[in-house]
Amino acid sequence: MTRREIDSLPTSKVVVEKRRFDSHRRIESLGQAQRERLAYIDFRLYFIGEVRRRDLSSRFGVAPAGATRDLALYREVAPLNIEFDGSNKIYRIGKSFSPLFEHATQRVLSKLSLGFGDGMNGEAEPLLPCESPAVLSNPSMDVLAPICRAIHAKRPIAIRYHSMSSGESERVIVPFALIDSGLRWHVRAFDRKSEEFRDFVVTRIEAPTLIDEEPKTHERPDNDYQWTRIVDLELVPHPRLSRPEIIRMDYGMQDGAMRVRVRAAIAGYMLLRWGVDASPDHCLQGHEYRLWLKDHLALYGVKNAVLAPGYVPHTGRTSNE
Repeated sequence: MTRREIDSLPTSKVVVEKRRFDSHRRIESLGQAQRERLAYIDFRLYFIGEVRRRDLSSRFGVAPAGATRDLALYREVAPLNIEFDGSNKIYRIGKSFSPLFEHATQRVLSKLSLGFGDGMNGEAEPLLPCESPAVLSNPSMDVLAPICRAIHAKRPIAIRYHSMSSGESERVIVPFALIDSGLRWHVRAFDRKSEEFRDFVVTRIEAPTLIDEEPKTHERPDNDYQWTRIVDLELVPHPRLSRPEIIRMDYGMQDGAMRVRVRAAIAGYMLLRWGVDASPDHCLQGHEYRLWLKDHLALYGVKNAVLAPGYVPHTGRTSNE
């Protein structure tokens, strides 16, 4: 919000918005490292309700005096966000707290469940008790790392691949993106053997070796129609459910539906992961199907739509290896 837009607000809101505007402008003038430490203070106050000097020292390796200066700066920038509890020597969330930073939901949940640790120091333990289903498939770092380097360098990579349909083979692929299907990690790539863009399961790849050459024009991702095509999907509560209003609440639906725009290349993975009934007559009866794809024709031409529960493909086969 600009200063002119703030001045046009009702008088009761002007003071609050001006304070927020000035705080953000002050934060933008700071160095990156200090902004990260203030964002950490903001995070701890918002989601934990308290922060100590030792939290900053443990996370960033700063001396106690440096942690004190950061906390003092945060209090100066956002005095209503933080209160000092002298008896316990701890800073607590203010009664009129308003976050200074945007905290993305997925990152917040990751930090709460996994901590902030990066393998060197800092918090490597969950910040709160969190449980989630065990991961079934973890790629080998010796395979994943060269794939990531190839994606970054925009280079082909020679691999040995184990396919469910054709067994073991030597291939050269041109990878450009990683895909998390919810069950396994894939790499999206042009396959020189089939002359197609396909998904390769990372755990089925062995002996990746980078090739120092430029990809050919037709091997680049802008020629991958399934990747560049965006499909619009409208998901609604499954018609068999007696309390659709609860499903609308669960998924934050607007006007009774959830509208999703997704790459065609991952649409099937998403519908499978979310347990969406993609049959035209909402015929699936399992309790896991809480959502129904209102228009199954939206998946026409989507190659991996065969993964969507209940979907009957028109032609073709899956592009997954």
